[in-house]
Amino acid sequence: MDRHKTTVSKLASTIRALYSSRTPYRISHGSTNSTRPRPSASTTTTIDISPLRHVLSVDTARRVALVEPNVSMDRLVEATLPHGLVPPVVMEFPGITAGGGFAGTAGESSSFRYGFFEETVRRVEMVLADGEVVEVERPREGGEQQEGGLDGRGDLFRGAAGAVGTLGMTTLLEVELMEARKFVRTRYRRTSSVAEAVEAVREEMRKGENDYVDGILFSKDHGVVVTGQLTDTLPSPDQKIQTFSGPWDPWFYLHAQDKTAPEKGESGANPVDYVPLAEYLFRYDRGGFWVGRAAFDYFRFVPFTRFFRWFLDDFLHTRMMYRALHGSGESARFVVQDIAMPFETTERFVEYTSSELDIWPLWLCPLKRRGPPTFHPFTTLPESVKQTEGGQKEPDMMLNVGVWGWGPSDPAAFVRKNRELEDKVRELGGMKWLYAHTYYPQDEFWAMYGGRGWYDALRKKYRAETLPSVWDKVHVDPESAGAKQRHWLKRQAPLGGFYGIWKSIQSKDYLLHRRAKWKWKE
Repeated sequence: MDRHKTTVSKLASTIRALYSSRTPYRISHGSTNSTRPRPSASTTTTIDISPLRHVLSVDTARRVALVEPNVSMDRLVEATLPHGLVPPVVMEFPGITAGGGFAGTAGESSSFRYGFFEETVRRVEMVLADGEVVEVERPREGGEQQEGGLDGRGDLFRGAAGAVGTLGMTTLLEVELMEARKFVRTRYRRTSSVAEAVEAVREEMRKGENDYVDGILFSKDHGVVVTGQLTDTLPSPDQKIQTFSGPWDPWFYLHAQDKTAPEKGESGANPVDYVPLAEYLFRYDRGGFWVGRAAFDYFRFVPFTRFFRWFLDDFLHTRMMYRALHGSGESARFVVQDIAMPFETTERFVEYTSSELDIWPLWLCPLKRRGPPTFHPFTTLPESVKQTEGGQKEPDMMLNVGVWGWGPSDPAAFVRKNRELEDKVRELGGMKWLYAHTYYPQDEFWAMYGGRGWYDALRKKYRAETLPSVWDKVHVDPESAGAKQRHWLKRQAPLGGFYGIWKSIQSKDYLLHRRAKWKWKE
């Protein structure tokens, strides 16, 4: 803890000096899970907080872990599992950090029960824009503080969650933990239409025995809703244990697709796996859901076979793929959008993405809805739908649709398709995550969040007006993005891809998954 206090004290002193001189700066975390274009580091002072990457303690009596912001999900799980504990919400990519989950928007397959990641955070330490170090506690529902809480700062906790660091820099989090189990009993429920898949997700999230719920739409007539139940027992001593972290293991989405293929039986069969807990939590790491398949589309001379998925395994984990995506510049033409939709309009949204983008598969994940004011996405059922369907069946819930796939190669067409997607999402009562390319004009952006009055009041109260606003940080200018051309070498496939691979190798991130301690061992 002494090391932590010394590091934070130095950071606060630096920020205090920059505040006094009104010098702009950017924060470097050492890695990113955003697909937004990166700002130039050459013209702006950079504060490196990558050393804040340690789990400081695990309190088994209080069931909390004290973690620094750059603690990744795999390191957090590795620290808590030996104590028989696990965070209630674990982001499905091992490299996503606790600080990123708080300052961004992080909701996963347990979020139908627990909400966004910050709903499992009891308190945070922050360095405000003027260098003051404060502790901020999560308010209870209704706004009141916890017993012994820090009066007057619950608004800062709620405002900073999802505000991408624009109200201050998070330096410590107290994360709640729950009792862990050895396995997740994983059930695959086949669906034969988009409407059936949406309704199946709704049904499964209402069942008290389910600890995890998500779904995959492979096409309009083939989907799967995956449910997980924590358990310590196996049905028999010779029960096969299914894993997804080994180079010869199946990618999870391919496994789910195969389990529910039409030739495997009727849709009511619902096959079951027993998956070690950490293997389940990070089941989408290899292949990055299914985004890794796009690399095989790009390198057309490499067939998408089990042998080559094994041979290239080091490059097909999410940490390495993010490095390669940014290094190659391909993020400028890859649609990576998470959309929160009302259940009632999800089918219409999928019809749109199918006809206009032809992107499959799609991810479905039910989430607790937090209403405004917030920078998390929230849904608003359109009046036309209210009138025809008689109101919203799940007013406190929404459905995340993950849309990840190739967009147009022409920059102007890529921007146009993304803007059309943003318009369609608003029309259907949804909102998008802010980690990806965001093209809203400023007036439209603030209107989505109920105006900027509440946010500006927070910025004034906590002296954050010298920091960039949320819109400043997430906005991609459509005109410059539409006219921008990547370096001519990166535009020559597959040379740009090889450059991205070289950048990912330089990072040595492949060593992290090679040495991961959370992987199942008999």
